[in-house]
Amino acid sequence: MLSGRRLDLLNPSPADIDIADIAHGLARVARWNGQTVGAHAFSVAQHVLIVEEIAGALNPAWPDAWRLAALLHDAPEYVIGDLISPFKTAIGLDYKAFELKLLEAIHVRFGIPVPISDAVEAEIKRADRVAAFYEATRLAGFSTDEAHIFFGHPENVNAELTQRLERLQALPASDAQRLFLERFVALAHRR
Repeated sequence: MLSGRRLDLLNPSPADIDIADIAHGLARVARWNGQTVGAHAFSVAQHVLIVEEIAGALNPAWPDAWRLAALLHDAPEYVIGDLISPFKTAIGLDYKAFELKLLEAIHVRFGIPVPISDAVEAEIKRADRVAAFYEATRLAGFSTDEAHIFFGHPENVNAELTQRLERLQALPASDAQRLFLERFVALAHRR
């Protein structure tokens, strides 16, 4: 990693995980295999910021630990990249187990309870689907009807957040990295 840390991918240690490495990597990993409109790739860092914001809006009573879990829900991708869901399924359970082992080490590193509850996980997935709907329709060329088929209909998202999501644009990697780190620090500091 750029921090100088060495991460054993088969047996990741929480001590070898650094938030600056995560931010740097996620800001440079493109969602949608880079197949989005605009001058910049839409990064995983920007995606997780949106998921955390949606999860917080849908669950205003959540403690910061759950919001941090939402922000870090795709953190393993700083090392392994962002594979599209059909490809993850084709690879099989070993890939998912590998990804979950790395996520668990990340959670331990940053003081997020392991495992998180099924209810919290479901809410993060719900926020992830809402984010994917807007990313798909605003950036990746999906029609609204097609996005409804794959991601469902975004429900219970307040009007102000919906308006921001409808204006979604990809940020430069440096901006996504900075915003990700700022949000991480804000959530971690409040804990």
